[in-house]
Amino acid sequence: MVKSSISILFVDSQTLVRQGITALINQQADMEVIASAATGEDAVVLFHRHRPDVTLMDLRLPKMSGIAFIQALRNEWPDARVVVLTTYGGEEDIYRALKAGAATYLLKDTYADELMRVIREVHLGKRPMSTDVQASLEARTHHQQVTPRELQVIELVSQGMRNKEIAEVLGISEETVQVHLRNIYMKLNVHDRTAVLAVAGRRGLIHPAP
Repeated sequence: MVKSSISILFVDSQTLVRQGITALINQQADMEVIASAATGEDAVVLFHRHRPDVTLMDLRLPKMSGIAFIQALRNEWPDARVVVLTTYGGEEDIYRALKAGAATYLLKDTYADELMRVIREVHLGKRPMSTDVQASLEARTHHQQVTPRELQVIELVSQGMRNKEIAEVLGISEETVQVHLRNIYMKLNVHDRTAVLAVAGRRGLIHPAP
C-alpha cells in the first residue's frame, strides 16, 4: 500500500467522534489516520511508535489534560505539529493551547473542508488562524488576568467550597481568601460567586471534570 502523504494521530476521548472524523479524513487521497487514542497517555506512546506528520486532538481528555499532552509532546519532539479540535471555545483555552505549542485551534463545529485545509497547511509548517480565534486572543489582551492563586480559588469555588474550606485547602487565612475573592470580582467585573463561575467558564478559566 502506498503511504499517504500526511499521516495523522487523532486523540479524542469519544469513540464516535474518533470513528466519524477518522472516516472523513481517510476519504482524502492525501492523508490517513494511522493511529487514534482516547487518552493523552496512550497518545504519547502512539506518537513515539508512529511519528505522525500531524496530531489532531481534543483538549477535553481524561487524566492527562489536552494542554499537558501538548506540552509533553512538544518538550520531547519540538517539531511535532498539533491541531486542536475541541468544543472549548474560551479565550483562555485558545491562549493556553497555542502557548503550549499547538499550531492552530479549531472548534468542532468547523466544516469538514475547512478541517482538511487546515491539516494540509499545518503539515506544510503554516499556522492558519480563523478570524474567530484571532478575535478571542485579541479580547484576552483587554482583560485583567487572574493569578495562579486566584485561579485556584476560582476552581475551589466551583467545587462548592466556602471561604473557610478554601482557606484550609490552600493553607491560608479566611481573610486572605476574601482578598483574593475581591480581586477576582474586580478582574472579572462581577459581584458574586455565581457570576464568577459563569464568566470563568465562558472565558475558559475553568471546566467541569471530563
